[in-house]
Amino acid sequence: MSTMKQQRTGQSGGSTLVYSTDGGGRMCPGCGEPVARCRCKELEKARGTPATDGIVRVSHETKGHKGKGVTVVKGMALDAAALLALSKQLKTACGTGGTVKDGTIEIQGDHRETVIAALVKLGHTVKRAGG
Repeated sequence: MSTMKQQRTGQSGGSTLVYSTDGGGRMCPGCGEPVARCRCKELEKARGTPATDGIVRVSHETKGHKGKGVTVVKGMALDAAALLALSKQLKTACGTGGTVKDGTIEIQGDHRETVIAALVKLGHTVKRAGG
C-alpha cells in the first residue's frame, strides 16, 4: 500500500510529491523521481551550452547598477567554466573587475572597444549592440 506523507502546493496550483513509501523515500523536487534515481544531473548535462546565433553582442548598461556603467557580453555559446575563464581574460585586458551572471559577462566600466578587440582576436563574430 502506498502512502503519501506530505504534499507541497506549487505556484501553479498543482501539488508535488515529497515522500512516498512506494517509490523508495524522498522525491527529487527537480525531476520528480526518487532521490536514488534522480536524473537532474543527466538532464543538465544533456542541455549543455545554450543555443545562440553565433554572434556575440557587446553593449553598455547602467540599469540595475546604481548608475554605474558596465560592459555586457551576451551570446557566448560556452559552458559556465569556459565563461569564467573568458571573463578572467577580458577583465585582465581591461584592467578592471567584473562578473558572470546568467550566462552573460559583465565588465565594470565602459570598455566596449577593448572587449570587442579581444573577442575578435579570439576568433568570435562580434556586434556592438545598443548604440
